[in-house]
Amino acid sequence: MIALLFYTGDWLRGQNLWRAWMVAHNMPRQHDVPPKPQVCLCTGNYYPNLMSDAARETAFIRRYAEEGIRANYWWQDAGWYPCDGVGWPKTGTWEVDPVRFPKGLKEVGDFAREQGMGTLVWFEPERVHGGTWLAEEHPEWIYGGAKGGLLKLGDTACRAWLTDHIDRLLTNQRIDFYRQDFNIDPLPYWRENDAAESPEGNRQGITEIRHVEGYFAYWDELRRRHPGMPIDSCASGGRRNDLETLRRAVPLLRSDWYWGPAGQQCHTYGLSLWFPFSGTGVISQKDAYWMRSSMVAEFTFGPDAAGVEVIDFENLRRCVEDWRALAPFFLGDFYPLTPYTRSEDQWMAWQYHGPEPDAGAVQVFRRKDSVYEVARFRLRGLDAGTIYTVAGRDGEPESTATGQELMEEGLRVSLKDRPGAAILMYQRKQ
Repeated sequence: MIALLFYTGDWLRGQNLWRAWMVAHNMPRQHDVPPKPQVCLCTGNYYPNLMSDAARETAFIRRYAEEGIRANYWWQDAGWYPCDGVGWPKTGTWEVDPVRFPKGLKEVGDFAREQGMGTLVWFEPERVHGGTWLAEEHPEWIYGGAKGGLLKLGDTACRAWLTDHIDRLLTNQRIDFYRQDFNIDPLPYWRENDAAESPEGNRQGITEIRHVEGYFAYWDELRRRHPGMPIDSCASGGRRNDLETLRRAVPLLRSDWYWGPAGQQCHTYGLSLWFPFSGTGVISQKDAYWMRSSMVAEFTFGPDAAGVEVIDFENLRRCVEDWRALAPFFLGDFYPLTPYTRSEDQWMAWQYHGPEPDAGAVQVFRRKDSVYEVARFRLRGLDAGTIYTVAGRDGEPESTATGQELMEEGLRVSLKDRPGAAILMYQRKQ
């Protein structure tokens, strides 16, 4: 699918028309509205090879609830199926591990629902590991055979079995949100099959086409059977962001690289010009600067191997409330307020405006090596004659300014901490 939009004015107007088009016409819809920003909680990287169990999953959920951390979904990541030895990469036996989850995933999911959360569960059907049920029972459905490889989604019998099987899991385990990963390079398998069908090279690309058609057909049938069920296109961290995928799913982990705040800022700066809705995660205890650098439409938190006991829950609660203040603006217009840079001696800032008129938010970051304590940022998209009130999330005194002043003289921000982050909210003065 290719989309072409025409516009007049500067390039940022074009980018925001694109964002508006994405929200209105090319994002999945639940009950005829685009997906709402959300917070997810998970066990993160606490367990080796992600192999958790029901007792410890519910213990984590209970602790989050006791600390007053409210979220939309409990995120059950990879490793819930039989995968002893290899760990989570051993995909291909799509059954709940009866040893670690004797009552199924629904035991964890039902407990999460009691705390006000839905359940999000990870799948990776296209990559089949040797020694799993699929590889042993149906090697003819795999490019690579019994040794494992790429599932033949273009094969109608294979796809019908997969659809029925995953459908039963979604229903029986009461899964609310389907997450699909894709950690395999498919091109060598496609090319090998093309060559086997036509040594002369007359079938180049056909296997890929059939696979992609099967990929979308599989999702469309799941969505037909589960109306309103959201889908997360993980794909090894944001590697399937084509328009056809994005009209069916959202990327909740926009990149598998989430190990530094400056990198997270750069991800948001670049991707927000094109994708109104994406997600990222914070693994382990981080400070407010790191957490604020990771706030986008989907925000996930989970501990690392140190566990839940080292989490600063007061800081986490404060950061989740900061995220909730930003959430109404994530699908509005987006304006970078500084040049793009990865340098640690610079500031970075951007602005969300709308979709509600005459209101928005500004995020500002003073990176760790910057010697400057004060900066000004010219805002965009305001009404020149309107008076706005501006208030920071850290107790800064409320100020007022006209739209013209904020767009021409700029918004003054002072950050004494290095690194430091500020969130400022503005709205039309009542």
